[in-house]
Amino acid sequence: MWFFFQGPITYPVCSNPFFPTFSQPNAYPIGQCFQQQIYPLPYRATIYGGLFPSKSIIISGSVSPSAQRFHINLKAGNDIAFHLNPRFDENVIVRNSNLNMRWGSEERHLPCGMPLLRGQPFTIWIQCEAHCFKVAVNGQHQFEYNHRTHNLLQINLLEVDGDIMVTNIQA
Repeated sequence: MWFFFQGPITYPVCSNPFFPTFSQPNAYPIGQCFQQQIYPLPYRATIYGGLFPSKSIIISGSVSPSAQRFHINLKAGNDIAFHLNPRFDENVIVRNSNLNMRWGSEERHLPCGMPLLRGQPFTIWIQCEAHCFKVAVNGQHQFEYNHRTHNLLQINLLEVDGDIMVTNIQA
């Protein structure tokens, strides 16, 4: 791992022959239980070395059945370089930046519609490139967000909070 984080909380989850688990084959016989990591929210982690082109952040979990919103922030000091904010009450993913204590213009257009659903698992992949963040949800490219701050190495803090359960974070 590239960053320091709070330790996950574990809850037992029973394997089910109708729903695949991410365990190794035959590691847990059908009907046996294993421990799934659940990260406490709000979640904050330092991204050591900051961001740079080709650096990825992957967040997996499940959306709460009654979710209104959640957010993922990539921060440089007090600035939010990238604010990713799925809003289920508006059926949109808002993207923005908060620089020098001021929010910029929101980006809301979703060419393929809202890719996240209440009560469903998700994986969000944020790929840092030289000019933008590329975002994929559940393996499908969704949009790009042009950098509004250009010193990528200073973007060194990840924050996640809201109406989700996070089971995996990679950076």
